[in-house]
Amino acid sequence: MSKVEIYTKFTCGFCFRAKALLENKNVSFEETDISMGGSKREEMIQRSGGRMTVPQIFINERHIGGSDDLAALDRSGELDALLAS
Repeated sequence: MSKVEIYTKFTCGFCFRAKALLENKNVSFEETDISMGGSKREEMIQRSGGRMTVPQIFINERHIGGSDDLAALDRSGELDALLAS
């Protein structure tokens, strides 16, 4: 099973949307809330190539992007293949 990580903030609608998509696919994920900033926020920025918005999603250490990127992968059928690897 793939390792899915998602960096979020508490009041982020895009974060809720991305998590709902994953939950609807019965995919477990590791969520890191960066609402308060700190070292985890810096970690996210570094891992995502400088992106500072949330969510930032990683599957098997591969940076997927945000909620819209995740939804686009799902629409194209590529998400299921990534999750199966």
